[in-house]
Amino acid sequence: MITVIGAGPSGLASAAMLKRAGERVVVVERGEVGAVWATRYDRLHLHTVRWLSGLPGYRIPRAFGKWPARERVAEYLRDYAAYHDLDVRTGVEVERIEQAADGWAVRTSDGPLAATRVVVATGQSNVPFTPEWPGAFAGEVTHSADYRNPFAYRGRRVLVVGSGNSGAEIAVDLADGGASDVLLSVRTPPSIVRRDTLGVPSQLLGIASAHLPTAVVDRIAAGIRRVAIADLAPYGLVAPERPYSDFLRRRVIPIVDVGLSDAVRTGRVRVVAALERFEAGAAILADGTQTELDAVIAATGFRTGLEQLVGHLGVLDERGQPLVRDLEEPAGVPGLHFVGYEITLGGTFRLVGIEAKHLARTVGAARATRT
Repeated sequence: MITVIGAGPSGLASAAMLKRAGERVVVVERGEVGAVWATRYDRLHLHTVRWLSGLPGYRIPRAFGKWPARERVAEYLRDYAAYHDLDVRTGVEVERIEQAADGWAVRTSDGPLAATRVVVATGQSNVPFTPEWPGAFAGEVTHSADYRNPFAYRGRRVLVVGSGNSGAEIAVDLADGGASDVLLSVRTPPSIVRRDTLGVPSQLLGIASAHLPTAVVDRIAAGIRRVAIADLAPYGLVAPERPYSDFLRRRVIPIVDVGLSDAVRTGRVRVVAALERFEAGAAILADGTQTELDAVIAATGFRTGLEQLVGHLGVLDERGQPLVRDLEEPAGVPGLHFVGYEITLGGTFRLVGIEAKHLARTVGAARATRT
């Protein structure tokens, strides 16, 4: 039996392709199927186009729209598991994976599982990360993972920390939802792209970027931004000169503009310096500015949280990221695979579908060799 950990896109696609290849597979999930989407903020949409985002073996229905909403994506993932008749055990927390004489022992909150192989597919957005800012804040600090909608922030002054997609979209949501003042704290000005330009999804350039010289992609991406996005430098968002090189260096996905540029230009969202600390209940920014706030929303990302699970196996780097991906097995630990941990411009759903197919072929080839 193969145990897949995680019932998000990566885990479901892996399980479906392994099952199609004739393997017996069980999926364990601490929450519900598609929880990473079902529990996110209300405004969230899939930023990659529907027809390039379906998992293998079952397309996203056309009725879900070009850019499916959060609840539609969660529905699709549930439907995907049902369509492939996957054995998904929800509400089961995996505590540790250990090598056994005949494969693997998977310790869970529901008891141990014996497995010939283990596929770790809990994803990048597994454990919310909030920096430990020095000092004490008089208001409330909430991670973006716990943000749902702007209703609780009406009439309040809010600082959103982090200029990734979650931070940008939550800032716009707060401005639209009646917050009295919305500040977006930015340390490094991000790349910004449209979801599509003249009807062509930006995702297509992301897919092509893997096959083109870096300098060429830099020129194309910078040119598209000049045409598609207003100059935001006067408002604190300077466009990177080499956006693709910047992505390769930092591995941060560009902001998909679903209202941020307009909100910044019209003053509904104000860009400010990075948050450094709190003093006397107020926020102190990197440029020395002191500002009174009612709330802080930390859109400061996530960690894989894999240390307790597999850290003892020597398969993680210093940042907690897997040292290998689905096509490989770590030296000395055969039968362990990781799917869904590569950061890509071509769309996560699309990539994990490709990885899942490769995984099934790898496992099938290993089985054929043994027989």
